[in-house]
Amino acid sequence: MNDQPASHFFAAAVAQASVCAAAEPIGYVLEVAGARSEMVLDLAALTPLSQHADPVLATAGQVGGQIKVRVGSTWLLASIRSLKLAPGGAGQVVAAVDFVGEGDEEQLTGRLYQFRRGVTRYPMPGSEVFPVTGDDLAQVYAADERAVVEVGHVYPTDNVRGALYVDAMLGKHFALLGSTGTGKSTSAALILHRICALAPQGHIVMIDPHGEYGAAFRGNGALYDVNNLQMPYWLMNFEEHCEVLLTSSGADRQVDADILAKCLLAARAKGRLGQEIPKLTVDAPVPYLLSDLLQLIQQEMGKMDRAGSTAPYLRLKTKIEEIKADPRFGFMFSGMLVADTMAAFVSRIFRLPGDGKPISIIDVSGVPSEITAVVVAVLSRMVFDFAIWSRNEPQRPILLVCEEAHRYVPSDRDRQSAVSRILGRIAKEGRKYGVSLGLITQRPSDLAEGVLSQCGTIIAMRLNNERDQAFVRAAMPEGARGFLDSIPALRNRECIICGEGVSIPMRIALDTLEPAKRPASADPSFTELWRESGDEDQIVQRTIQRWRAQGR
Repeated sequence: MNDQPASHFFAAAVAQASVCAAAEPIGYVLEVAGARSEMVLDLAALTPLSQHADPVLATAGQVGGQIKVRVGSTWLLASIRSLKLAPGGAGQVVAAVDFVGEGDEEQLTGRLYQFRRGVTRYPMPGSEVFPVTGDDLAQVYAADERAVVEVGHVYPTDNVRGALYVDAMLGKHFALLGSTGTGKSTSAALILHRICALAPQGHIVMIDPHGEYGAAFRGNGALYDVNNLQMPYWLMNFEEHCEVLLTSSGADRQVDADILAKCLLAARAKGRLGQEIPKLTVDAPVPYLLSDLLQLIQQEMGKMDRAGSTAPYLRLKTKIEEIKADPRFGFMFSGMLVADTMAAFVSRIFRLPGDGKPISIIDVSGVPSEITAVVVAVLSRMVFDFAIWSRNEPQRPILLVCEEAHRYVPSDRDRQSAVSRILGRIAKEGRKYGVSLGLITQRPSDLAEGVLSQCGTIIAMRLNNERDQAFVRAAMPEGARGFLDSIPALRNRECIICGEGVSIPMRIALDTLEPAKRPASADPSFTELWRESGDEDQIVQRTIQRWRAQGR
């Protein structure tokens, strides 16, 4: 007599019962039309499964659920896109499905294993359809030998972990989309924390427009704002200089630009301090003095004959003097930033070396609104230019993450600027040079379509706006369309991930992030805060003092 404990036989019996329940067909293939096909499902077969202890079997036959079809010795996995009542067929529904991949059939249990994306051979009409089990999904979503970060549980399970393939996700860019209040900022922090833990010597630059993420990365990141950013003005190229210094439009703007180009080149030539730069250009990041630029503009104006207009020169002089005198611009246009600190600035911002703090949080909430886009443009372009000019060096890939990306890469072509052009170029060419782009936005429909289409991985949280949903639908790969109808119904901290960063499209309930690692983006409780009173006079006085001093 076998001396194994009774519990072993009980567990084996339960497992066998689960396999048997899953082995019963629930319908048949009606039509095969490439990736999208139709299947007839039997409601009588689905009803007992709805009460099954396996949460995957319990959701068999629902929109967004998975089913499988045997083709020879392989299983084809399909995702249900839509359901409708079969015409004249009581107790039957027709399911439109998308085939997403295939796996081998394990002989003893009949379950799917060694899953791979893509379809080698399609089934014939009439082939039997079976429900997918929890064991099947565990095999489908099992991480392979590639570097991964686990971010949550695959819906509807509570034990199958959802993983992101970091190299594939970063190698072809990613986008995190979701309406306000869905947990988008916390989800971004979760993903970046997991990446930082995986690669503590990484190089991540995050543009933070609201000052939210400093609280989340205080322990493992370097935090920069207007008080310590110290970004020298001479790092700007000519296009960025024009956006800051030119105030005219139309034909006058071209005249002003020509004068600025001539004087800026002369100022850079004067300030290169004996450096060997044989072909100096107006875009070269060579230090120069603003006082030299003003002096050169004055000299050019003095060469004018009586018939010429001095207005362009006066416009440039006035703008430069205004910026020099405005303390809000001190983080960039201070007289203390004329030294050649480019190497130190690049090392600090790009985390070279990282010293165990692989992410730089650039808080631009205190930057004057008229030059915020230029500051982001300079930082983005420096990431890209550094990657280009360091091609013969040991490679140091950089991830650039932009929160509120629709502000910088708008869909409106009339609003194109230096920042939209450089981010568009990074989206198209960045992966060739080891630059990855992460876009975070609540309004994907306001984002330039060409940029979003370059993102190989889409992480979509709940989107309430139909226009945004349609935009994401156009950007998602065909195999993920079955998940799209569930986007408006996603709960907070749930998302649909598809593309290069995952084995197949998946719906994930994201992990809960520790309070100390969350961004400062919690919504205020009006009913609680409105119960508080007292000290209002001091609040107003302190606020006005900071307001007038333009200090945070």
